[in-house]
Amino acid sequence: MTSLLLENKNAVIYGGGGAIGGAVARAFAREGAVVFLAGRTGSKLDAVARTIRDAGGTVETAEVDVLDQQAVEDHADAVAARSGRIDIALNAVSIMHTQGTVLADLSLEEFLRPIDGFLRTLFITSKAVARHMGGEHPGVILTLSEPGSKLAIDGILGHGVSAAGKETFTRLLAAELAPRNVRVVGIRPHAVVDAPSAGSYTGELFQAPADASGRSVEGFLRTEMAQGTMLKRLPTLAQVAETAVFLASDHAAAMTATIVDLSAGAIAH
Repeated sequence: MTSLLLENKNAVIYGGGGAIGGAVARAFAREGAVVFLAGRTGSKLDAVARTIRDAGGTVETAEVDVLDQQAVEDHADAVAARSGRIDIALNAVSIMHTQGTVLADLSLEEFLRPIDGFLRTLFITSKAVARHMGGEHPGVILTLSEPGSKLAIDGILGHGVSAAGKETFTRLLAAELAPRNVRVVGIRPHAVVDAPSAGSYTGELFQAPADASGRSVEGFLRTEMAQGTMLKRLPTLAQVAETAVFLASDHAAAMTATIVDLSAGAIAH
């Protein structure tokens, strides 16, 4: 019998009702993890939880505003008190932001929204779970960024700075938590091609350029955005989820302070 990669692991997923969060949650549960979904929208969390339970997995949900530090800490404390510890955490929270607007037309609020939003939630969630990780049982914190951290193109000032900040946060936190037996690893997918059809906010984010190209959002992603990668294709939700499973498992026990690139080779212009 094949052993499960995450058997007897407790995993907290923030933004667990979203496209990426839900895909990773289902993959974690399939590999034996007890999954704790946290997010603002109970109906979305419940929908993901139903699919996990229908497949025989174990899952709990909690409505938590990840911008509320006390609420996040209370939730993490409750999970750890009930389960004994937290082994894995993923922040898959979405922050709607502006892309395609150059400096002359970009407001300060638009510039700061993704920087403050993404990094604030990453700080809050990481601090909450790190207290319940490590020691005898290794812990793993997974983060998500974007190729904007490396690209040199116009119109993504706030987005690119935010992505670079998330990757820097990942490396520095890894150095801090390594003595406690906690790994921190980032995943850098490009636009995920099937995420909009799964309800991702990227459907709204890419609607304007898709309209300008005369294509649907998915058509725009599969053609024009995919052309900006070496492989001429974009990653899928399944690929992101399976990568997260591997990184959270003992097979990746030697990996920390690194960013795993799933951008299909996004090309800088």
